[in-house]
Amino acid sequence: MDARSPVQATHAALDRKAVGAVVLGNALEFYDFTVYAFFAKPIGEAFFPDADASHSLLASLALFGIGYVMRPIGGALIGAFADRAGRKPAMLLTIGLMALGMLMLAACPGYAQIGGWAQAIVVAGRLIQGLALGGEVGPSTAYLLEAAPPGRRGFVASWQIASQGCAALLAGLLATALALAVGDAAMTAWGWRVMFLVGLAVVPVGLVIRSHLPETAGTGADPGAAASTAAVIARLLRDHGRLLGLTFLVIAASTVSNAVGTNMPVYAGATLGLSETAATAVPIALGLASVAFPLLGGLLADRFGRRPVMIWPRALILVLAVPAFAWLLRSPGPAAVYAVTFLLSALSSINAAAIIVGIPESLPRSVRSAGLSIVYALAVSLFGGSTNYVINWLIAATGDRMAPAYYLAAFSLVGTLAALMLPETRGRDLDAEV
Repeated sequence: MDARSPVQATHAALDRKAVGAVVLGNALEFYDFTVYAFFAKPIGEAFFPDADASHSLLASLALFGIGYVMRPIGGALIGAFADRAGRKPAMLLTIGLMALGMLMLAACPGYAQIGGWAQAIVVAGRLIQGLALGGEVGPSTAYLLEAAPPGRRGFVASWQIASQGCAALLAGLLATALALAVGDAAMTAWGWRVMFLVGLAVVPVGLVIRSHLPETAGTGADPGAAASTAAVIARLLRDHGRLLGLTFLVIAASTVSNAVGTNMPVYAGATLGLSETAATAVPIALGLASVAFPLLGGLLADRFGRRPVMIWPRALILVLAVPAFAWLLRSPGPAAVYAVTFLLSALSSINAAAIIVGIPESLPRSVRSAGLSIVYALAVSLFGGSTNYVINWLIAATGDRMAPAYYLAAFSLVGTLAALMLPETRGRDLDAEV
């Protein structure tokens, strides 16, 4: 039997260890995101020193954002590669590139040692990592769907989302523990590098396990196949353009929700006037909701279908966003901030679990990875990096502290309407042409 054929043996092979290896790429992305957010200031001082500390910080944030430019390119190239050559080689490629990008940042000497070469190296590293991250979600999610038992696809795929919360929470706890152990001065000098190296330590394990997973892409996946990347993408756009447009809007709404949640510490401190200690504890509420509720969303999607779990949590965010922020402005205390953050994150996490399974199920196996990779990377690139800037600019420009609520509600309306037009895919034959 062809080793690349989707066979029932993959169901048995998809144990906890295998699921962990498959979702490791998504987890690494959010670990990196959290660590970089914590240490943007010392990273800027190391590679972009300036007499004005704010200039170093802005350069560091620009370095973080530059990786978003490469995500759609990675989504197209690696997503199509996974549809042509198989999920496993694509997953091995993405995790290897991710590790290389993180290592280039963590191990690169600072500007004081090698001058402008340091800046060139870390920029190249972030571009490589952006390429890998853009191509990671499609192959790995397609693999989970194709390897999971049909009645458990929602729950298995939901680990993609839950792994993000686990990684972000772990990064926060490790950073806090290391800072307490070595002190602020050491964290600024070298401790931030240790945080990236800790994340890299799990990569060899992920590579080994991923390399031993059975292939699920089907007999059409062949590294020597005549179909080119351009042909895969052309077929995807020709046959599934409307579906891709709707899924882009659904993912965009989810991305904006996540960004509003990650901006809550800034909102709590700068807009509501909470103390720094209270504001920095907000990510704990965000992380706790992001760990548990995606799994609930996956279970609900298996029980009731993908569309209801895409629609109702998003509709609830639409209804609750404005009253929730209005309550925050009337009662701007830590408990209220934590409660609103937890509620919105929980609903968004349930919604995201249905999205991550329903969208690739809507696509045939031959373009499944490319389809999810491209729309996910494009939505995250456009809205993942811009939402925090936009909502803070709106607050400053209009003086209206409700601006995040209006922005979130507007995107939730769009996401709800788009989800209403998507097909139900629970129980669909993954080999059926759609």
